[in-house]
Amino acid sequence: MSGHDRYRALWEHYYKDCQGIIFIIDSSDKLRLVVVKEELDMLLQHPEIAGRKIPILFLANKMDLPDSLTTVKLVAGLGLDRIHNKPWHIRATNALNGEGLHAAIEWLTDQIRDIYINKRK
Repeated sequence: MSGHDRYRALWEHYYKDCQGIIFIIDSSDKLRLVVVKEELDMLLQHPEIAGRKIPILFLANKMDLPDSLTTVKLVAGLGLDRIHNKPWHIRATNALNGEGLHAAIEWLTDQIRDIYINKRK
C-alpha cells in the first residue's frame, strides 16, 4: 500500500489479516525521515499490530544515490533497535536494478514460514 497521504488512512484496514510488513524507505530523502518515523510509530502502536509477532522488512531504497543514508543511520534515525517484539530486518536496495530485493524478500518469506510452522506445532 502506498505511503502517500491519501492512502495512509487505508493501511489499518489490512492490519487484521497481515502476515508480514514491507516498509519502504527513501534513503535519499533525509527531510522526510521524521515523517517516516511518525508513521512507523503509529503502525507499531496500532492494536491490530502491537501485540502480534509480525515480521517487518525495511527496504532502504535508492542506496545508489549520492548522500543517501546508510542502513546504520536509518536504524538509528527511525529507532528500529527499540523493536523487540517483532522480527525485523533492514536491507539496502535499488529498485531500478533489483539489487538487494531478492535476499530481502527471501528473509521475509522465511520469517513468515517460521512463524506459521511454529504456530501449528
